[in-house]
Amino acid sequence: MTDSRTCLQQVLQAMDLDLRAHEGADLTIRAPRDGAVLAGLASHTPQQAQAAVECAHSAFLAWRSVPAPVRGELVRRLGGLLRRHKAALGELVSLEAGKIASEGQGEVQEMIDICDFAVGLSRQLHGLTIASERPGHRMMETWHPMGVVGIVSAFNFPVAVWSWNAALALVCGNAIVWKPSEKTPLTAIACQHLLQRAIAEFDRERPGTVPEGLSQLLIGGRGVGAVLAASTRVAVLSATGSVRMGRQVAVKVAERLGRAILELGGNNAMIVTPTADLELAARAITFAAVGTAGQRCTTLRRLIVHASVADALLARLERIYRSIAVGDPLQEGTLVGPLIDRAAFDAMQRALVQARAEGGQVMGGERVREDLGADAWYVRPALVRMPRQSAVMERETFAPILYVVRYEGDTDEAIALQNAVPQGLSSAIFTASLGDAERFMSAAGSDCGIANVNIGTSGAEIGGAFGGEKETGGGRESGSDAWKGYMRRVTNTVNYSGALPLAQGVRFDV
Repeated sequence: MTDSRTCLQQVLQAMDLDLRAHEGADLTIRAPRDGAVLAGLASHTPQQAQAAVECAHSAFLAWRSVPAPVRGELVRRLGGLLRRHKAALGELVSLEAGKIASEGQGEVQEMIDICDFAVGLSRQLHGLTIASERPGHRMMETWHPMGVVGIVSAFNFPVAVWSWNAALALVCGNAIVWKPSEKTPLTAIACQHLLQRAIAEFDRERPGTVPEGLSQLLIGGRGVGAVLAASTRVAVLSATGSVRMGRQVAVKVAERLGRAILELGGNNAMIVTPTADLELAARAITFAAVGTAGQRCTTLRRLIVHASVADALLARLERIYRSIAVGDPLQEGTLVGPLIDRAAFDAMQRALVQARAEGGQVMGGERVREDLGADAWYVRPALVRMPRQSAVMERETFAPILYVVRYEGDTDEAIALQNAVPQGLSSAIFTASLGDAERFMSAAGSDCGIANVNIGTSGAEIGGAFGGEKETGGGRESGSDAWKGYMRRVTNTVNYSGALPLAQGVRFDV
């Protein structure tokens, strides 16, 4: 296969992107597919990070007064550039994050769709008229930009998370500061490059409309992210990543009474009832459990199967798991690419050791394709039969591990098993029973942010509510009112009468 360094140079050329301004010795970026060193980058210091926030704040003061549909036009241009460079950016996602080619392309397509979504929202940032109890008065709600939006993103969706936040923040009148995962900064540099090109195009038609510093990119680790969490200039901090990171961010933002949007981890479950279409379920399970090498926040981790259909379903899954194509993510036909790094592999092995100690029977999970590189970490997806839901199943491991437990009672028993973990991102049920489906989606059903019927534990389509509950953060990155997370609501009362009646019948005569 073509080495990753060569592939990178081709991608950079296609995007007209020069990395020399970012070169340094602070971060070494490796390609998961073969372990090759892609680049050495310089990190921003905390002082530089704070300066970037101040610059973004100055930009916000000007950008907030630009009409929202005009702000939407900038995002529309970004979407156009993403369309033109979809192939190159998608390949860069595959190179840096290890996603198979179709998933890399799919993530860029999600960015494009998000831009379209945000452009539509740019004409819907409006409030409501509120009934007033006082005659001759009118009340209304209005919505205004918040300020600087800080974005902290994870390696598993290195560009889509940014796009969700950036597109919505920009149309809402905010400035943005982005700290990507230190494992995937090259894709971030590429996105910033395309946004700056969109700004340049926009500026030629509307000179002076886009203020300098509207979008800032910060390369670095926890120290840089800590600046965003602590800065009072960062009105909204949207953070995607581990629960550990989220707890730290949430506390820091709460200390200064800021606003946080958190989407943290997964540990997602699927219930398969006796009436399920097993062939449909098997396909959905496989994609949800092993796609992106099990490193999505929406990865299926727990399979809760009724005993009456468990043997038949597991026979199907074992056949699939033995034959699924693991290898170079850029090679056609590959379905499972590499883990992001050695640390991910070691975490997977520790989880499997614990699963065996808790009575699990493990199929797969071993390292494969060592021929592709000593520093490339490919694994056979693991299918683990568990006697019961145990401690290892209550913790998320970012790897292709699918724990399977049986239930014998009714659907309420399965729902209780699903909900009995600290996380609450995505969930699914496969059933032909309308009653089971409705129960699963009811207030007494799944306690997750996403509850799907006869489809896997995916995130939502564009425009749906995506986010989590419990330890997974409760954040929302989309939905019909997504824009409200990036704006502040104001209530206005207008008195057009000559009198001054008070609310609740209060009298105060002077």
